[in-house]
Amino acid sequence: MANPEIRVGVDIGGTFTDVALEHPGGMATCKVLTNYAQPEQAILDGIETAVGNAGLAMADIGQVIHGTTLVTNALIERRGAKLAFITTEGFRDVVEMRSENRFEQYDLNLELPKPLVAREHRYTLNERMAAEGSVLKPLDPTELEALVEAVVAGGYDAVAVGLIHAYANPAHERMVEQALRRAMPDLSISLSSVISPQMREFERFNTVIANAYVQPMVAAYLGRLVARLREHGVTAPVFMMHSGGGLISVETAAEQPVRLLESGPAGGAIFAADFARAHRLAKVLSFDMGGTTAKICLIEEGTPKTANTFEVARTYRFKKGSGMPVSTPVVEMVEIGAGGGSIAHVDSMGQVRVGPRSAASEPGPACYQRGGDKPTVTDANLTLGRLDPENFAGGAIPLSGALAWDALQAHLSQETGLEPDAAAFAVTEMVDENMANAARVHTVENGRDIEAFTMIAFGGGAPLHACRLCEKLGIASLIIPPAAGVGSAVGFLKAPFSYEATKGFFQRLDAFDAEAVNHALAALEREALSFVTAAPGSFTTETKMTAMMRYAGQGWEIPVVLPYRPFTPGDTAQLHAAFEESYRTLFGQLIDGLEIEVTNWSVTVASKLPEEPEVSPIFESQDLPANGARSFFDAALRRTVEAAEIERNKLAPGMTVAGPAVVVEDETSTIVTSGYSVTGQNDGSLLLRRKEAVQ
Repeated sequence: MANPEIRVGVDIGGTFTDVALEHPGGMATCKVLTNYAQPEQAILDGIETAVGNAGLAMADIGQVIHGTTLVTNALIERRGAKLAFITTEGFRDVVEMRSENRFEQYDLNLELPKPLVAREHRYTLNERMAAEGSVLKPLDPTELEALVEAVVAGGYDAVAVGLIHAYANPAHERMVEQALRRAMPDLSISLSSVISPQMREFERFNTVIANAYVQPMVAAYLGRLVARLREHGVTAPVFMMHSGGGLISVETAAEQPVRLLESGPAGGAIFAADFARAHRLAKVLSFDMGGTTAKICLIEEGTPKTANTFEVARTYRFKKGSGMPVSTPVVEMVEIGAGGGSIAHVDSMGQVRVGPRSAASEPGPACYQRGGDKPTVTDANLTLGRLDPENFAGGAIPLSGALAWDALQAHLSQETGLEPDAAAFAVTEMVDENMANAARVHTVENGRDIEAFTMIAFGGGAPLHACRLCEKLGIASLIIPPAAGVGSAVGFLKAPFSYEATKGFFQRLDAFDAEAVNHALAALEREALSFVTAAPGSFTTETKMTAMMRYAGQGWEIPVVLPYRPFTPGDTAQLHAAFEESYRTLFGQLIDGLEIEVTNWSVTVASKLPEEPEVSPIFESQDLPANGARSFFDAALRRTVEAAEIERNKLAPGMTVAGPAVVVEDETSTIVTSGYSVTGQNDGSLLLRRKEAVQ
């Protein structure tokens, strides 16, 4: 019989599928290679392994929480539905014209992503709503019926509807939906007024198109997953991690799959935020490095930074501005192609580069002995002594040092003249510098000083690189949580049930209509509550409100978090002050003499998280015998060092080991460089501190 205290989190990544099983006796974790042909099979294999390790049965599971890259991959690889897009006359080409921004100013051969819907599949209606929601041109029923006939004749699997100013008045979009339903009751239909009711037609159109494009496939996958789980005895409800850092039902995910774009990385940010609250850390840099990518996120006061737009399917991978902007709540992070499977190569200038291509799980790095022959970050780490070839992934994947050496020799040494071990150092140093640069830019863009942050590192690759990254960034302390190798899956188990409802509602502060705003916010709260309160169990909820604000004449807004309560006409001064505080934090100074505007509002309702017990740092002087010794290349010293090798479960609270050292566990290894020391903590985490900071 299912036990509600037994919960399992499953994260499908580009290389590994991670499983974390929480039960009254503790937590069981495992990693299995991602199955691209049948992703649900890797989930079942991983859950069965974790359940077996915990001495439980599949039927004991009381809740399954899942995060997946399926939506992102489908958009990148263009594996979606045959889709039609319906919009207002004159706006057919918005998704192709994009904006005036050029992400590469001087590239004459700039390649932009092609729209998901070709021009011949984009239909128009001669109707028009005004920006405030009034009807400028009514929708002609005869014209609508003719359009429906054209859609029926086109044999489409899905339809996206995005009419101008539908966020202000969705009446015409609803009329289109009703007409399509009468003709094709089973057709998958997405409305922009439901999926992304916000200003800016380019982003809104992209969002509703992306949702419709993947909806049939995601609905089929989730239905298949639930059915397979039932066949294996798991009758528990299944929930999905959404990009904003909370949980939604499978049914909601199937209707709005665009909310799943960054579900896996969002789980990692929640995982780091949980430890930030427990350790009472006000400023945290979350560093998540897996097999395919590395993600960096700012967490302040125990809350990950969020945004309302996200860019997907970039033509220049990881190049900001080269993808499709999608308006959906998302944990804001910077992502670069720096995972364990990232492939190293020599560019036309004779320089060693890493990524963005990845060996993924099929065929994987050369050392996996699965047919890969290109040198990857994992091959470089193995060559430099940072990985134990006999105990990688708990011994499930034996590594071949000879194959790693051969790959480095064939693809890097012959072109650079470097010996394979020197080429391996070039690979890891390039990866670390790329991640350090990304972290610096991300913190500067948010008006923060990175040296004031504590790093929390997780994912299979992060503990190998985190110490070196801290050396480059000037960060004095670093935490490696327990189960760091499957951090995102554990984060799923820490996430609240939540839903963010948004609405475009333009207001100038000098003409602020408190009554109209309150009416809109109450509707948003009801919408969000309807999704959250449908979750099982009893819990209290908390509500957060965000206004997207800007100076008049500016092209973009900034988020301003406000206390959730009804507004009064006299609250304009409070809104003005809150905007100026947020603006000054980001940009350092204010602009005098300009009016202030609100463009979009959002209301987030979330189940309240339990208060985390405080974890105070503990340091004791105890002797800790090492299991053995291991040699690894210390990048800061530019030489190989002899390091103590310690099993993580033997590093008791308070025990301190000065680097160089390697702390080993099933899912990963933590490299402690010569400039740092490592101390076990009461909650099972590892605290690494710069030696001069300790003295």
